[in-house]
Amino acid sequence: MARQRMSLATATSRGLVLDLIRMHGPISRVELAERTGLTQATMSNVVRQLLIDGLVLEAGRGESTGGKPRVLLGINPASRFAIGIQLGADTITYVVTNLGGAIVGRLRTKGAGDAAPADAVRAIGSQITSFVSSLGIDTDLIVGIGVVAPGPLDVDSGSVLAPPTLQSWSDFPIESALADVTSLPIVLDNDATAAAVGDFWSGAVANAAAHCSIYMGAGLGAGFVLGGTVYRGASSNAGELGQIRLYGAGSAGTSATIEETAGPKAIAANARAALAAGRSSTIALTDDGDPFGDFAAVAAAAVRNDELARELITESAESLADAVVAMANLLDLDSIVLSGPSFSVVGSLYVSVIRQRVDAEFVARAKHGIRVQLSPQLTDAAAVGGATLIMQKVLAPRQLGVVAPVAVWQ
Repeated sequence: MARQRMSLATATSRGLVLDLIRMHGPISRVELAERTGLTQATMSNVVRQLLIDGLVLEAGRGESTGGKPRVLLGINPASRFAIGIQLGADTITYVVTNLGGAIVGRLRTKGAGDAAPADAVRAIGSQITSFVSSLGIDTDLIVGIGVVAPGPLDVDSGSVLAPPTLQSWSDFPIESALADVTSLPIVLDNDATAAAVGDFWSGAVANAAAHCSIYMGAGLGAGFVLGGTVYRGASSNAGELGQIRLYGAGSAGTSATIEETAGPKAIAANARAALAAGRSSTIALTDDGDPFGDFAAVAAAAVRNDELARELITESAESLADAVVAMANLLDLDSIVLSGPSFSVVGSLYVSVIRQRVDAEFVARAKHGIRVQLSPQLTDAAAVGGATLIMQKVLAPRQLGVVAPVAVWQ
């Protein structure tokens, strides 16, 4: 396959070079110039500055092809760190990644729930301080925080608008509030979009031409990387998968959203209704009616082959598959990844159902297949994506662009 050059229209030279070294290093200056189309002089200047900043180091020499062996360049992973935070009603996930993208620390705490946003942000700030301290990382090496949340969002003002699962956060300026308590640069993005970025940069789907990450925490969303570029929509609110409304899907033939039929709260409610109606099951629901605790109980019972639990999960997966197949046909997808904490226990059951439906109903299946898999990060994909976004914004500002040849999966 012919090697694609990266586009300079959407990237700075520094960003291009740093990304290529991170993904393909150790790599020589000559090969970097060939891949980017930059002149040797420009490449030398960019690499010199990256070396001075400590972001890149010389990593030995390549094999000789008759002349002097070329000096190879690699990322200095311990030179910078980024924090990613996935804000959810059910859980809050924290990760710290190094410049190479490796997770050096992770932490999961109770979700924001109905807590006042200002109080929650102060608690998050304190948690970050103690978390970073426990990892022994010099705070001067932290480039910033990428915080991701369910949409819709106003990324221009750094505010959460009116997410169904975090209603008390409506119009809250989380970006400025978190910057005030941490004194660090902050970037806000949608959790599903961040999950797609995390999956793409992990390398698991880097060769996908049209990729979609389905993210399920308390709610459901989708993020897209199309042709190597994140697709965000007109206001960075693309992918509100959970808000797709199906008529005839609700009780007594009423309409219902995918989130209302397939999300964790729906599964929890259906489990309580079934048990109240006398269904036999090993599902151990919570005493306080916590829907996320109840969903976890259903998931745990499903992997033990409890009949009712597997029935509930299968119904959820079939409902989700309705929307996924529609998206696959609209966007001609070749890659679908499931990520998020709600897939952590029963994700394989969802993959099985969605894969079967896609194989049977995808319109272009005679031309190419669609790879359906769990994210290698799974519960941490959105937080990892958040860390990637702030790292890129601060160190290599550009839009996510093609960094590897794309090929439709057969």
